[in-house]
Amino acid sequence: MSEEKFFHVGELGGAQPDPTQYKLSEFSKARPPEPYRFEVNLVAEASTKQKKTGIVQVNIPGFSPVTLYCDEQPPVGDDTAPPPLAFFAAGIGFCLMTHLTDILTARKIQVDSLKLEQRICFRTNLSHMRDLGHMTDGGCDMVETHVLIESPEPEDRIKDLLNEAEGACMAHYALRNPIPWSTRLVYNGKEAISRAG
Repeated sequence: MSEEKFFHVGELGGAQPDPTQYKLSEFSKARPPEPYRFEVNLVAEASTKQKKTGIVQVNIPGFSPVTLYCDEQPPVGDDTAPPPLAFFAAGIGFCLMTHLTDILTARKIQVDSLKLEQRICFRTNLSHMRDLGHMTDGGCDMVETHVLIESPEPEDRIKDLLNEAEGACMAHYALRNPIPWSTRLVYNGKEAISRAG
């Protein structure tokens, strides 16, 4: 019998997400100077302990649906997949890198090496305060990003690259600006909570 640990991040999904509480939007091409508007849809389901499975898809044609797996560490989970905050943090960093590489390619900026190092500091009283009868509370204290570029280009050109990429990065925008949000609870088929801000 193998003692190898099972760990799974995701795989190509077979079908797009199928939400029951809202209708998926059709992607439509924008006419300049209007921006493209698109959405990322996720339908997730909880399993045993902290295991979760979700199907996620960007609604732009050409993006395939992906099945992602999520878990937590023992004793609450089985450490069979990344935790939610790992996906969150990776998404922020990878989104900025996407814009950096897209812009440097479009502007024909020579970059010999591009790396990103990122630290996000979170806080929670999930276990130690809840055991004392307090409500669970959490937050994010900071996001620290280091972009490391080796290039023969002039420094100002590389500064402009980062400035444009940060301005184009939708994940960084969501971090830096208040955005509308809403949460609904559907309990036994009936709306029990609906709030927004």
